[in-house]
Amino acid sequence: MSRAAPTPSAAGAVLTRVGLAAGLWLLVTALLGGVLAAAGWWTPWVGWPVAVLAGALAGRAVLSLPGVPLGRGAAAAMVVLCAGFAVYAGVTHSEHVLPRRDAASNLQAAISLAATHERVVPVDVSVIGGPAPLERGDVTVASAAFYQVGPPDAPAVQPQFLMAPAVVYGYGVWAGGPATAQVLPALAMAVVLLLVGLVVALVTRPWWGVAAVPLTGALFPVLNVARGTYSEQLALVTLVGGLLALTLAAGRAGDEGRRLALVGGLLVGGTGLARIDFLRELLLLVPFLAVGLALGMRWVRPALAGLATTTVGSLALAWGLSYRYLGDIYASLLPLFALVAVVGVLSWVGLRLWRSGRRLPGVVAARAPDVVAGLVVVAGVVLWSRPWWMTVRQDPNDPGARYVAGMQERQGLPVDGGRTYAEHTVDWLSWYVGWAALVVALVALALVLRRAVERLRGGDLAPWAPALVVATGSTLLTLLRPGITPDHPWADRRLLIALPFVVVLVCVAAAWVAERPRVAGRAWGPPLVAGLLVAGVGVPAVLATWPFRGVGVERGSLAAAERVCAALEPGDVVLGIDSRASSEWPQTVRGMCGQPYFVASTAVRQDPERLAGVVDELARGAAGSGGRLVVLAADGPEAIEGLGLEPRPVVDIRFREEEHALDRPPVKTDRGGVRVSVAPVPAP
Repeated sequence: MSRAAPTPSAAGAVLTRVGLAAGLWLLVTALLGGVLAAAGWWTPWVGWPVAVLAGALAGRAVLSLPGVPLGRGAAAAMVVLCAGFAVYAGVTHSEHVLPRRDAASNLQAAISLAATHERVVPVDVSVIGGPAPLERGDVTVASAAFYQVGPPDAPAVQPQFLMAPAVVYGYGVWAGGPATAQVLPALAMAVVLLLVGLVVALVTRPWWGVAAVPLTGALFPVLNVARGTYSEQLALVTLVGGLLALTLAAGRAGDEGRRLALVGGLLVGGTGLARIDFLRELLLLVPFLAVGLALGMRWVRPALAGLATTTVGSLALAWGLSYRYLGDIYASLLPLFALVAVVGVLSWVGLRLWRSGRRLPGVVAARAPDVVAGLVVVAGVVLWSRPWWMTVRQDPNDPGARYVAGMQERQGLPVDGGRTYAEHTVDWLSWYVGWAALVVALVALALVLRRAVERLRGGDLAPWAPALVVATGSTLLTLLRPGITPDHPWADRRLLIALPFVVVLVCVAAAWVAERPRVAGRAWGPPLVAGLLVAGVGVPAVLATWPFRGVGVERGSLAAAERVCAALEPGDVVLGIDSRASSEWPQTVRGMCGQPYFVASTAVRQDPERLAGVVDELARGAAGSGGRLVVLAADGPEAIEGLGLEPRPVVDIRFREEEHALDRPPVKTDRGGVRVSVAPVPAP
């Protein structure tokens, strides 16, 4: 990789500090918020001072740190582009309110945390006359993305995912309600774009960093995630910020390098507050930190200290407050933990061997750069060719497989629910950046890794090498095993490291070509390269995003939830009696309406006589506690009519939602909607 001369730049230092401070603020607030929420103390009177304290600590930590060399013009352009993206994505945000996808689940977790001040929220079963219906399994308080924990006589609701989204988006709930929370993801993604631009500017030249911002922001998966309350943008703030800090640290000696390394380690480990799969990036980073130790680089120890501290804190918080979620995914977590342990042991063994004087044979070391470059190209070709000779499958009895089978039937595809379509992951990338960009990125990756190995053979660890290896390894692991139901654009969230990495590599290749003597010596050289860059990445990106240039999906969901709340009275106890009422509305009503909500089990819902008996029992229990039972149906009024009650229509709206495609990119939106009816149940 080429690199701009490290001339002083106040503008570049300010932007670097802003990006790193944003990551540190997220880290401190999520960590303290999780600890305080475990004790039920996360009130606005505590949360806002914590936010101010976190800002002060973050500002103090980055004060006087050096930054990316960046002139005023390039810095101003980068700020304008990031701000423009934040405004556009915020104005066109989606309204993921009902827990159908992770964004809505995160929003409801944030609403619950903001309203109840605790992570795991107890449920009072006295409002239905006691725990007997829960003990028999007739009703539950569990729903999509929210677990029932604790015994039937003292149940509680535990959100599925990790703490950072609930804490960060909860500030939006406190500030202006769910509508305000829904614009925060756009701000977070704008910070990610800033950090990506700074990384490119650091390893190439400032204006190539500026170019990387709109090229990354134009990618539809980036925009789509920025419009919803997902966890990915929060994880990227800390991960990309951490890798930027480590890259800056590796190029400096003395106190500045150690401070940057500490910040970088803290941020990378803090990624685990937003996403548990940060372990993948952790295991990729550790070997290169071991290499830095072997080469006597003093910045490595502070980096390891920061990494270990926040990794332990993140895992402890995840285990304490999201243990049911970890239990659900243990089959993929255990191999990952085992791999982290193996990589750690091998790194330690390799360090010991190095310090004892062991080295690779001279022939192997001499050929290593070419071998690595060749393996990169071979790996790229193998991944690209997989659809011709491989069909990746999973257990056909898995719930995700049954969902895929239903999609295949609706889309006229051969029904094979066990298919994951993972052999097409390179095709997934091509949908958004085009094949030309992928070829350029592959060649650039091979050449850059070759240069990194050459420098390592000479006893020098390139400053950008750890970040390069983390991004390369993470992309490779994602392409091999995306680990998500292949429902696009839902599945495209897995590409949020791979796609920006392609943009970075293309910018690196363009900068390299533009600086070649035969090109740079001609006035038309750099503009031509810039034009080819835009054509190679920008055109496919814009074409893929263009159909979704308007407002986001599920607009009207927030108003629908408010109407349901308005239809309920103080003291009402709600029972969901059909499928959507049992998945989308329990936590929505609890969090946004403040009303108790129980769910009739699937077996009860499928047996009309048994359902009628449960409704009568709960109606007596609610009346005995001074309340009123209200049944809620969201598939249609038929379930209420089957109980002999008169349904009262509350909501009937239509909106745009994701298209849901398996074998091609999304090209349009589908029509979805919300239809809710309620009926009060007279006490028997």
